[in-house]
Amino acid sequence: MPMPDHSPRFSVIIPAYNSEGTIADAIDSVLAQSWPAHELIVVDDGSSDATADRVRAYGDRVRYIHQPNAGVSAARNHGIRAANGDWLAFLDADDLYLPDRLRWHAEWIQREPGLDFHVGNFEHRDETGRPLGTGMQGTAVGQRLLAQAGGGHEVVMEGDAILQFIEHQFSDVRCLSVPKPLMEAVGGFPEGIAVGEDVYCIVQLCARARAIGVITAPMAVYTVHDAGAIRSDSLRAQAESVATFKRLQEALRDANPGVRRALRGLVRRGRRDWATALLRQGRRGEALRAILPELIEAPGPSALRDLLSVLRGVRGRA
Repeated sequence: MPMPDHSPRFSVIIPAYNSEGTIADAIDSVLAQSWPAHELIVVDDGSSDATADRVRAYGDRVRYIHQPNAGVSAARNHGIRAANGDWLAFLDADDLYLPDRLRWHAEWIQREPGLDFHVGNFEHRDETGRPLGTGMQGTAVGQRLLAQAGGGHEVVMEGDAILQFIEHQFSDVRCLSVPKPLMEAVGGFPEGIAVGEDVYCIVQLCARARAIGVITAPMAVYTVHDAGAIRSDSLRAQAESVATFKRLQEALRDANPGVRRALRGLVRRGRRDWATALLRQGRRGEALRAILPELIEAPGPSALRDLLSVLRGVRGRA
């Protein structure tokens, strides 16, 4: 299917590390799009398995770039620098695009070029392919936007909804379509961050946005792996998420008051989740130490309620 003239040209970027078992399915899902990508770039982040062979088998249908191992953000940023398209889209090597993922955004971009960037709904599936729900159904702001769409598959997110999205994201990098100049303006993905780099990037984009297009139908599939780094060491991941959110607060310290308020909510949620997980493991002192900075940094009724909730948990397990 040829692309219409003057249409958005998508560079799809896949970072890959030791992905020999999944990379072909990810690539196939991009090549099967009803709106063809302008180019598909796979950035191999120093794999030691057969990832390179799997990718090179596609010949000139895929641009293959190898770099020494430097992390997923560095790999995505390498792909951004190499991209020739005017719009960027991303996919992880163990996930999939659904067939109309690019078309839905492309057609909307043509009709309404004034939107800053686009996101969308996605499916969670386990490793057997069993559905586990969607991103928008899992948050209050996502549910409100689904209701606002009234059964349609497009809705514009603006104003307070963007602020709520900063705190409770229902989309992720798999569904992000962003003009290359805007991604370059925010500095791409933050390097040196192990967890939450995608949240960091999307919040940076939101801080500059007035109107964001949201596709309410699932556009991509996120596969939940029990052996993944986040699920296998959730406490470490939650601690690192809080550190990422704090770094984001510092980066956006001069943002408008609404964005700063939403970021305080994001940090608060991260601390609360971390403390709750520690309590479940009986690590009561660590739970208190996780939540106490909230009372110091952002004193108020919300922080006090969270502290009291942890204290009740400590007493209940004493």
